[in-house]
Amino acid sequence: MTREQYILATPQNNLPRTENAQLYPVGIYGWRKRCLYFFVLLLLVTMIVNLAMTIWILKVMNFTVDSPLVLQSDRNVTVNARNHRGQLTGQLTVGADAVEAQCKRFEVRASEDGRVLFSADEDEITIGAEKLKVTGTEGAVFGHSVETPHIRAEPSQDLRLESPTRSLIMEAPRGVQVSAAAGDFKATCRKELHLQSTEGEIFLNADTIRLGNLPTGSFSSSLPSSSSSRQTVYELCVCPNGKLYLSPAGLSSTCQARSNICLWS
Repeated sequence: MTREQYILATPQNNLPRTENAQLYPVGIYGWRKRCLYFFVLLLLVTMIVNLAMTIWILKVMNFTVDSPLVLQSDRNVTVNARNHRGQLTGQLTVGADAVEAQCKRFEVRASEDGRVLFSADEDEITIGAEKLKVTGTEGAVFGHSVETPHIRAEPSQDLRLESPTRSLIMEAPRGVQVSAAAGDFKATCRKELHLQSTEGEIFLNADTIRLGNLPTGSFSSSLPSSSSSRQTVYELCVCPNGKLYLSPAGLSSTCQARSNICLWS
């Protein structure tokens, strides 16, 4: 259908037509248009400056995807944690002399299974590692008691309990047992060695019991004896105060309560 056929087929509108209709231009013109272009240009410049500053900060601070995060400072580096009220709940300070952490509970966990290796709070300090090794020459110093159910030396190493300037006390309400399954048990001292049982007895069970360096008391017998014979058998005697000494054995007991050994003690 041509334009002339469309006009003829279209019904005529009886509305009056305005011959001189006034047309109004639509758009932004004049100073408004220039202000709009200025703000668009200013926004574009601001975006470019922000992008350049962001790239510069990432480069200066070494913020990369594959490299670790490095925080450097001429003084201290402090990391704070706050709650929703703005109150300080935790603080980590790395300084030139020390690393300080202030929090309710401090934990160190294993990277593989998340097991707690070290934890500390106001009540206790827990070490969850399989082995605690102290390599210092002076060992570990504790100001108060240490509680542990088992003390064991390393394989092929001796275990030594020592008090260089004071006493070493081992006590337990249900007994103290010291055993050497494949070796000797030795107890040495400079002065006196006391074995005391307040209610029970002291039991020595062995095939041979030796008491070395016991003094030998003197005994004069009325029976004739050969001077050439050598004394090989002695009698074990006990003084009234409990001191032991040896006396040459005879046909009868040669122990004397007023022996020179008992008188000297």
